[in-house]
Amino acid sequence: MARAAAKKTTAKSKKGGKLPFAGKRILLSNDDGIHAPGLKTLEKIARQLSDDIWIVAPETEQSGASHSLTLADPLRIRKVNARKFAVSGTPSDSIMMAVRHILKDKTPDLVLSGVNRGQNVADDVTYSGTIAAAMEGTILGIPSIALSQAFGFGGQQNVKWATAEHYAPELIERLVAEGWPKEVLININFPDVLQDQVQGVEVTSQGRRDQSLVRIDERVDARHRPYYWIGFEAIRSNPARGTDLHAIYNGRISITPLHMTLTHERSVKTISKLFGTD
Repeated sequence: MARAAAKKTTAKSKKGGKLPFAGKRILLSNDDGIHAPGLKTLEKIARQLSDDIWIVAPETEQSGASHSLTLADPLRIRKVNARKFAVSGTPSDSIMMAVRHILKDKTPDLVLSGVNRGQNVADDVTYSGTIAAAMEGTILGIPSIALSQAFGFGGQQNVKWATAEHYAPELIERLVAEGWPKEVLININFPDVLQDQVQGVEVTSQGRRDQSLVRIDERVDARHRPYYWIGFEAIRSNPARGTDLHAIYNGRISITPLHMTLTHERSVKTISKLFGTD
């Protein structure tokens, strides 16, 4: 896959000058909740690009919510300030409420989701609420980018937010200037290294883990009834070259274009022959 050296200059060098997306409306969301440190990092990134920034994010953490919508319960919106709102629902709910209700006067020009606390690569993509927010933006016809900051065995207390903050503005600017197909969203993952240790940028494919990370933790409550927590083991796999996992493991920023259409074309042809519909 294509690789490029990670430049040390970013949009930060444009302070005092015209913002790259001046006058363009950028919508921010996430799945870690309205008070997440990653959302604060994303706001810093976005403010290096535009002066028209809006935040509409879940009231509470929605990690693992995937592309779910709240259909059986009402949604409530809490106004945090003039351009920041918390939604009592999922990341997909937040994007939908932002575009169809809060910002119905002017559709956003760009959706940024994140910065997620932890990588969203390989199998994570199907579970991720961060990815789902970008999916919803894509469905609504808005160019959308998901951003995630990996953390390693040092745990969630040692997330290197400065790495994403340093590199994201220029990456976003270059991607938006080039553009991408309407049915595609962009997934960016930053490695668990300090900003001056990043080994470059790699355009990757979605990888697959070679082992399950799921852990079921069984416990007993005060009334002696069992209950369970689903968790994930921190196990290093051996991913193939050219994948998002391999790039992150080797200190490179991973950029993966994800397609909204899940149809497997080769299987369509095979199954069509089976039923005589080819």
